[in-house]
Amino acid sequence: QVHLVESGGGLVQAGGSLRLSCAASGNIRRISLMAWYRQDEGNQREPVAHWSLGGSTNVADSVKGRFTISRDSDGNTMYLAMNSLKPEDTAIYYCNAGVTYYTDTGDVFGTFWGQGTQVTVSS
Repeated sequence: QVHLVESGGGLVQAGGSLRLSCAASGNIRRISLMAWYRQDEGNQREPVAHWSLGGSTNVADSVKGRFTISRDSDGNTMYLAMNSLKPEDTAIYYCNAGVTYYTDTGDVFGTFWGQGTQVTVSS
């Protein structure tokens, strides 16, 4: 199995910065995609940024120029650098990954979610 653990959330004033981390662990053969989503109260979970195999990245228009997605050299840790934060960025941020992992019976592909980390931006 695979586990994703987010960290780095917190309370920050508008205009401030935070850096979120997502660490993947388990019987990982290959990570094909890693992404950040967010969900605030009363709204659906929405994509924020993603990284895919080959190194391509993309961020949502609402955070373009303020948020940057990156991965560690080991390939199993992803970051979201968030600058110029706004109150509307307040949400629970979730890590998502598409992972090929090995089992006793062979390789399996699955998608996994972390437990989420709260980001609160005060005005």
